[in-house]
Amino acid sequence: MVSTYLDAPGPRVLAHRGLATSAPENTLLAFERAVAVGAGYLETDVRLTRDGVVVIAHDETIGRMTTSRDDVVAALTIAELREIDLGAGQTFATLQEALSAFPDARFNIDVKVADAVVATADVIRRAAASDRVLLTSFSDRRRRRLAELVPGVATSTGQSGVIRVLIASWLRSPALARRALRGAVALQVPERFGPVRIVSRRFIDVVHRAGAEVHVWTVNEPSDMARLLASGVDGLVTDRADLAVALISGEN
Repeated sequence: MVSTYLDAPGPRVLAHRGLATSAPENTLLAFERAVAVGAGYLETDVRLTRDGVVVIAHDETIGRMTTSRDDVVAALTIAELREIDLGAGQTFATLQEALSAFPDARFNIDVKVADAVVATADVIRRAAASDRVLLTSFSDRRRRRLAELVPGVATSTGQSGVIRVLIASWLRSPALARRALRGAVALQVPERFGPVRIVSRRFIDVVHRAGAEVHVWTVNEPSDMARLLASGVDGLVTDRADLAVALISGEN
């Protein structure tokens, strides 16, 4: 099976943790707001609770999301996490809930910890959602394991894959880039990493010739969005899905 995740025409707007301008990030309300403005993709993160539930959470601890406590996510049960008020009537949601709440949305899921790999794959299979998710991880080993557990699912490369593709772009070698991708359909990268420029026209060209897409994070200024789209990137991972959708639709 070949995923149809990227079959829709681009450029793609990936709502980074939903649209959190008036809702807590990574909550069902933030996802609802992103869908409402026309974002085609919801970018999110998952971890595992103490009782083995795949919960939507970016950070290792909950301190940034609430001023009342700073527990480690993995040390709490899903029931305990649900008791935490994140604001705007929201609390922590599970991956299963998000997939069910937005059956027409496509999800870009960053699996933050190795312990969550098998459980995440189980949720996706049970939800019959393999065709509308892209799985990624900082770890390429973790990303490849996810691809094994959910055959045909779309993935994007981890850090080591990005480094190898960057070297392939310096050498102008799509063949090397294709080997570095190892089945991934996208690279999701910052424009720069410290002094090193990652996204350039040469980088984009080599990735395209290797059969993959380039998605750049986290792009929030319309001028940067327009510049990157003009250079040929395929997707914008952004906290301002509202501005990106408006720009692409010609409303700005």
